[in-house]
Amino acid sequence: MYFKSLIALFFFAPSYGMALSHFLPNINDTWQWQLQGTLNTTYKATIYDVDLFDTSWNSIRELHAKRHKVICYFSAGTYEDWREDKALFEPEYIGNSLDNWKGERWVDIRTRHIKMRMIARLNLAQKKGCDGVEPDNVDGYLQDTGFDLTYNDQIQFNRFLAGEAHQRGLAIALKNDLNQVLDLVDYFDFAVNEQCFEFNECNKLMPFIQQNKPVFNAEYKTEWSNNGPLNQRLCEQARALRIQTLVLPLALDDSYRYACQ
Repeated sequence: MYFKSLIALFFFAPSYGMALSHFLPNINDTWQWQLQGTLNTTYKATIYDVDLFDTSWNSIRELHAKRHKVICYFSAGTYEDWREDKALFEPEYIGNSLDNWKGERWVDIRTRHIKMRMIARLNLAQKKGCDGVEPDNVDGYLQDTGFDLTYNDQIQFNRFLAGEAHQRGLAIALKNDLNQVLDLVDYFDFAVNEQCFEFNECNKLMPFIQQNKPVFNAEYKTEWSNNGPLNQRLCEQARALRIQTLVLPLALDDSYRYACQ
């Protein structure tokens, strides 16, 4: 038991002061977000946000050669039945399905087992040369997960992710999870958000802007995807708030892209 306790302490004790230096995105950095389809590497964006598993080592090297920084996306709060590490997830830690996302189910973030799975994903991001990570689905305490997750459970898990990312020299984004921004902004390097203008939630992201940390936002309303009056109004608001905003397809497959710059 003592030996097991030492192992747990080694993996999960706070490690402030042990973090490696890491990329710090600038509030004026631009971005591209593509998680599906053949990767388009022609944009002049400072940062590319791409899928950790599906993006090849060569593609990451190509992006670096073109002087882009690379953020690698993975889900930290769910099991996905198509991922290469799916067999490593024990069934007792897999919960309810996500609405509208086939093959994806919530996981019990309170457990050492799930934390070890996320450490492995962070290790992969480090090995592949990612400059940072975007862990998704980090608001399970608000969802019907099948587990009794609390606000504090989520805070502890999200801070765990931030600490482990920084130990590996990786920047880390807070994905959505707007209700916990005030408790997490000091631990995360930037924010990635979806639809803050559509849902009138951008004010909740201002703590990042106030700390000179960038907010990268994606909007999915098709009427904002062309250079018309609605799009211009959106971009005026985005620039006023200093939120780096893209209008993208929900599939994030680069079938169209409009950047408010």
